[in-house]
Amino acid sequence: MDGLHDNSGRISFTVNGEAREVNCAPSMRLSEVLREALALRATKVGCNAGDCGACTVLLDGDPVCACLVPAGQVAGRAVETAESLAGEDRALSALQAAFLRHGAAQCGICTPGMMMAATALLRQDAAPDRQAVEDALGGVLCRCTGYAKIIDAVMDAGRTVADSPAPAAGAAIGAAVERLDGRAKVDVSELFGADSWPEGARLVRAVRSPHYLADFSFGDLEGWAASRPHVDAVITAADIAGINRFGVIPPFADQPAWQKAQRASAARPWQSLSATPNGCPAPICQTFRSHGRNARRQSRLPRHGRRAPPSFTRDATAISW
Repeated sequence: MDGLHDNSGRISFTVNGEAREVNCAPSMRLSEVLREALALRATKVGCNAGDCGACTVLLDGDPVCACLVPAGQVAGRAVETAESLAGEDRALSALQAAFLRHGAAQCGICTPGMMMAATALLRQDAAPDRQAVEDALGGVLCRCTGYAKIIDAVMDAGRTVADSPAPAAGAAIGAAVERLDGRAKVDVSELFGADSWPEGARLVRAVRSPHYLADFSFGDLEGWAASRPHVDAVITAADIAGINRFGVIPPFADQPAWQKAQRASAARPWQSLSATPNGCPAPICQTFRSHGRNARRQSRLPRHGRRAPPSFTRDATAISW
């Protein structure tokens, strides 16, 4: 037993003040746990590499990229997401009201991450200067606003609605007005393309090799899928109609969309797993990797095991340009 994470895969932690327990692999991304297992989809996923900051949440009060935090590391700890910002009946917090007042949310994808990073700052300094705000928000990227409105909103978060009087009669021209779609974006109720799906839609997850280069073969895929009621299908290269390749130029012939039974790389999927909405695909994918030995076999190859092209050999003819 390590903290509140036991060997069965159950991980207990606090989310937005509530005790929660999930059953998942400890290596599963916190962003996936929040979005897929707990349905807290205000946490957005952009790059999945810690570069964009859209998935910023607070872990024990500190801002972190949820896509970089393994679920096993949050056992016994406190996680806060953007769903925690609004009050009862979706009443806006001072920070959310400032974002709405300044038009700081445009497309809205970065807004939850921006507000969580700003929340961490405002808890330490209720009246930060501009440089402090810029530093605090530096890890969250925005492609819409140019950051000026966001920074102004964070610096203005201490003001109340009463401090922002409506324009006098006759002075409405040129006055700032709230965006019609602004409230849903700052109270994080806005649904984006990856936040919802039609009733009955299947969830699909690609399974990739954990090794840079490996030989592999499939075993009893049908039997493996049949033993898991939430798995509808396992799709492999054999299911692709036409040429198993992406790109239209002949040199791309060695770039298959799906790996066949040889030379799997970490960049190409082996297969995808289709699951019902009741069966979260990420844990199913982890189960396949961990316990699917009867369904697939692999043998790791040296990282530089590929043969060098003739132009790289010592006796290759030198060409001067």
